[in-house]
Amino acid sequence: MTIRVEHELHSRRKGRNYGLLILLLAFVGLVFGLTVVKVLELGDARKFESNDHVLRPALLPMDTPATTEASQ
Repeated sequence: MTIRVEHELHSRRKGRNYGLLILLLAFVGLVFGLTVVKVLELGDARKFESNDHVLRPALLPMDTPATTEASQ
């Protein structure tokens, strides 16, 4: 027969672990919320590609011809 007496240290650690769980869930919720807001604000998924600092002819409007350093 085992005696299972929970020490006071275990209850304090359990409280800290629950606090850490709440902080981690809040952080994940914040990142998820910011992602949802950014996606809804952009509207068009192709606008995500414009943030990688690379000129892509597919992203330029059809009226404006793509200018490169070789053609200048």
